[in-house]
Amino acid sequence: MQATEATPRPAILSSVILGLGVSPMRRREFIALVGSSVAGWPLAARAQRPDRVRRIGALMGFAESDPQWNARLAAFRAALQELGWTDGRSVLINTQWTNADPDPSAAAAELVALSPDAIFACPHTAAAALHRQTRTIPIVAVMSGDPVSAGFVQSYARPGGNVTGFLMFETTINTKYPQLLKDIAPHVTRAAVVHAENTAWREDFVAVKMAAQSFKVEAVEIIVRDAADIERKLAEFSRTANGGLILPPDAVTVRHRQLIVALAANYRLPTLYALREFVTDGGLMSYSTDLTDIFRRTASYLDRILKGEKVSDLPVQAPTKFELIINLKTAKTLGLEVPTTMLARADELIE
Repeated sequence: MQATEATPRPAILSSVILGLGVSPMRRREFIALVGSSVAGWPLAARAQRPDRVRRIGALMGFAESDPQWNARLAAFRAALQELGWTDGRSVLINTQWTNADPDPSAAAAELVALSPDAIFACPHTAAAALHRQTRTIPIVAVMSGDPVSAGFVQSYARPGGNVTGFLMFETTINTKYPQLLKDIAPHVTRAAVVHAENTAWREDFVAVKMAAQSFKVEAVEIIVRDAADIERKLAEFSRTANGGLILPPDAVTVRHRQLIVALAANYRLPTLYALREFVTDGGLMSYSTDLTDIFRRTASYLDRILKGEKVSDLPVQAPTKFELIINLKTAKTLGLEVPTTMLARADELIE
């Protein structure tokens, strides 16, 4: 970026010439002499250089038309502005939406090619795609899987590489899903955990399966790729009685959430979701972290990196705020009576 002259050079020279009373005949020689002297002045004395405009990339593994994820990204931008980073002035934010593509490698490569100062990514698959593309650009990610086992970081306390960020949910939340499903639907004896094939959440299926056994619930895994896959596999699962569903955070199922909510209602499958938007769209209930809060907290890490801190020194943080949301209308449609203990515990009831 070129320096901005504090005072135009011709104005400086004219002032000096007039002040010294230099004759018009010798002005050309005088200007040449003074001009060469001005050129030798230190830059700090000659010009006032504004701070360089920083660039942030954002890789969102969801549909660009999704209002919930747009609202969360807006919260991220607002938090950045509160920290002094105004988009279009002190920082330029380039956002790529993958529209829930199971393989966001192309979008990640396009973003890395722009050489931003740092990149924000959500969810885990977006972070993984970026990590395959660069080991130097700082990446702050909202992750649904374990970043240590994924090879993103050496440890939560000392990441050591170019990736850090925030967990979308705490590991122990896995054990709560079968319990909550059983609490609201005591008749459930089979629970299908539905997610995309390459999601990092698959690593946690074993924990859910073990927790389900303690509630006499058999947990099975259903891996889906697209809408047709979802329709076929949920229809097949529903043929056996006393079934229920568990939907962890996943870009593919989020993209088709209205279809999943409709199928769950059609097959009368009580369903626990890990994201609130399923419930606002008519799903039974969700137990999740407050993602808007996480997105706002993520902005603080981008701020620290842009101010010179090393991404390798910023610890991976676990979520701190959780919320239970129940759709009472859907519960009534399914013939379920919500226990008073759950009603009292809920953070939001949708009627």
